Amino acid sequence: MMSKPLILLSNDDGYQARGLHLLRQALMEFADVVVCAPDDEQSAKSHALSLHQPLRLNERASGVYSVDGTPADSVYLALNAAHVLPRRPNMVVSGMNHGLNLGMDVFYSGTVAAAREGALQGIRALAISADRNADQQKAAEQGAQVAEMLLGASLSEGHLFNLNFPPGKGWSYRATRLGKRVYSGGLVQRLDPRGIPYFWVGGNEVSHPNVPGSDTEAYDEGVASLTPLVLDLWSSHLENEALALVQSLKPNREPH
Repeated sequence: MMSKPLILLSNDDGYQARGLHLLRQALMEFADVVVCAPDDEQSAKSHALSLHQPLRLNERASGVYSVDGTPADSVYLALNAAHVLPRRPNMVVSGMNHGLNLGMDVFYSGTVAAAREGALQGIRALAISADRNADQQKAAEQGAQVAEMLLGASLSEGHLFNLNFPPGKGWSYRATRLGKRVYSGGLVQRLDPRGIPYFWVGGNEVSHPNVPGSDTEAYDEGVASLTPLVLDLWSSHLENEALALVQSLKPNREPH
């Protein structure tokens, strides 16, 4: 197995998802692939880790594992449990997601979080998502090609990229920044048969303003977008504002 790079593959749609199986087949053309993904769909779980419940790790087939937890749980277990991986992976790939992860979606996305967990542990990582009207087979093949190119790129470890395929089956590519996605109708309140209110969270009406150079702009133009993401959320633009606020605060010292 040492002759090929090793890829850890995860997702947030569950280990049985078609997008994951298509991507696995494409990645296996040039790499050894171990799957560790949630038992079932975990969309919008972001980077949640299950700290207050035990996790069950099941081997579903040779090199295919599932976890009764979140996408980040799956990658964390695979990288730290002794028997899942034969060696440290060269890359963590997450996807292929059934639907897009554009703009601010990356903060909610379990797909992106699974890749980000790999990047946080010092492994280069790629999240792949495709519009539901994209040719899934072609998107998986193209996503695997991007993964192969990133494996061969001169990058330090721990870098994270987000790849999105718009509708269609043939795409040009663009390096992009994050756009903005606006969801409406995101909270529905109803009454159960006993008259007690309950809520559904999550809107299905989405729009995005025009942001030049963004992944949302690329989507509108039918272009696949590759967006580099950072793990350091520190804002240099607000450094002076934070300094001014701190200097204006009075020390709160307890009397001796």
